[in-house]
Amino acid sequence: MKTLYLLRHAKSSWDDPSLADHDRPLAPRGRKAAPRMAVWLRTQAIRPDLVICSSAARARETWELVADELQPAPEVDVRRAVYDAGPEQLIAVVRGAPAQIDTLMLVGHNPAMEEAAALLAGDGDLQALATLQSKYPTAAIAELTFNVDTWDKVGRDTGYLSRFVRPKDLAG
Repeated sequence: MKTLYLLRHAKSSWDDPSLADHDRPLAPRGRKAAPRMAVWLRTQAIRPDLVICSSAARARETWELVADELQPAPEVDVRRAVYDAGPEQLIAVVRGAPAQIDTLMLVGHNPAMEEAAALLAGDGDLQALATLQSKYPTAAIAELTFNVDTWDKVGRDTGYLSRFVRPKDLAG
């Protein structure tokens, strides 16, 4: 059994139009939402074995705020390819994860995160599926489980969307 968490970066700032998209930081709202999601992960006893994070500033900052709650922080692999990825490329990143990793988290961007989650989820909790289909907001986390022993067997419709959690679903 493998478990994948798809964490969309928290709300980013558009205050400085001179910044390249890759360099945009989190907005104050994002700096509040990321720790809220981290507390949820901690209270659910979720700690990924490996995190693959986009190299964009807002994704890295999101992960850093989450990692602060998950001490010791899981290993993180920062990749430009996640920033540039479409949904199929994100799935390829997942398929390339080491077999010994049972719990993997990707920290990335829409629309690729939403589309990858939809492609991977062949089935799932009805409420989670409905919420995912309505919108994948910033800082939301999709939890997908796969009845496989290696990540290279993950593909379209092979996952079960067990949870889809948004910051607004959590108290605080």
